[in-house]
Amino acid sequence: MRRPLGPRSRLPVTAVLCVAATAAVAGCGGGGGGGGPSVRTTPATPHTASFTGTPPSALASAASSAVGSARASASAAASSASARASEFEASVSAETARSAAAAQKELKNVTGGGNARSEVAMKGLPMSQTGGVRAVVLTITNKTNQKASYAVQVDFKNPDGQVVETRYVGAENLEPGHSDQPIVFSRSPAEPQLTAVLAKAQRY
Repeated sequence: MRRPLGPRSRLPVTAVLCVAATAAVAGCGGGGGGGGPSVRTTPATPHTASFTGTPPSALASAASSAVGSARASASAAASSASARASEFEASVSAETARSAAAAQKELKNVTGGGNARSEVAMKGLPMSQTGGVRAVVLTITNKTNQKASYAVQVDFKNPDGQVVETRYVGAENLEPGHSDQPIVFSRSPAEPQLTAVLAKAQRY
């Protein structure tokens, strides 16, 4: 027959709960006013090796690097534009080089404006389409009733009206009523602004 437990054998419920929760709870008190053990957490010292970012002393260097990169990009863009201009000019100059030489020779002894100025029209091309090269499209139309060839001289004048560059172009063996559209290029810098003027146009 079991003997009833004595008063000393019975542990208070609050005491049991405190023992079970000691690892997780800051403290327990038995009843109302008693204070148990408490746990205080101390902030850990930050590990500076794990920090990321640019130290203030390196900001000037980073800015300088960014400026240098931007300048390099601008220089590359300018070189690319120059290359595109050269490609554009080369694509059409090969077709007109021989006729240009013939036109210059034909106009050598022509005085005045020639006999075919009314058969030539000019239109400038946007530099955005030519890679920054100043270019003019000529429309040469044979308005006669027989086959003819044409020699044309284009002068580029500065704002003061002075001729700073002269170009020649030609169209050979045009049928009556037919047109040709050669292109004249200026090799002068984009500034100052130049104006293309039809100087001579000779039909032969």
